[in-house]
Amino acid sequence: MSERYAIPAAELLLEEEIKQSRFITLLFHCDSESRLKSVLTDVRGRFPGASHYCWAMACGAPGAQSGLGSSDDGEPAGSAGRPMLAVLSGSDLGEIGAVVVRYYGGTKLGVGGLVRAYTSGIKQLLRQMPQAIRQLRYPASIECSYGQLKDVEFLLQQLDAEICDRNFAELIKLNFLLALDKRRELELALATQSKGLLRVCYQDAK
Repeated sequence: MSERYAIPAAELLLEEEIKQSRFITLLFHCDSESRLKSVLTDVRGRFPGASHYCWAMACGAPGAQSGLGSSDDGEPAGSAGRPMLAVLSGSDLGEIGAVVVRYYGGTKLGVGGLVRAYTSGIKQLLRQMPQAIRQLRYPASIECSYGQLKDVEFLLQQLDAEICDRNFAELIKLNFLLALDKRRELELALATQSKGLLRVCYQDAK
């Protein structure tokens, strides 16, 4: 799995009328099932009384087999959620979700027509979606003296580490998240800065 991948950087909405039915597509950043549920609740409030609220999510990195889900929400099986998920999974974007709202207009589309209708808005919005880069970071910690704290924090900042918390005792323990490809650079810099006295503890050492 790549340590860096693109994710959606905005929430986009598109409305279409297809054979008298109104389809409203929302594409958004989605890194968890709880995020999907939150967006779905919001969409139901924004667009009440719709016939269907179909959705799909791919919450992990591109190509990941976990964090996938979809729902036809009462449409014929396989006509909405799974095709939507297939488009998301083929987009090369990670952490992405889609909700498509349908107001039924009285004309049946058939399974093939539904597949095209539920994926149309997603395909159009993917071409417009601005992207951000997700850099995977992993937990680590370091203990330093009070006099060393400023220099250590500056070094972590330079390496784009994310400091999660600081525990103050006789020594200060910094818990942080760091990209894999920054580990060696951190170790070398610490060895020079502290003359070998400071060491990093990785919780997922590889």
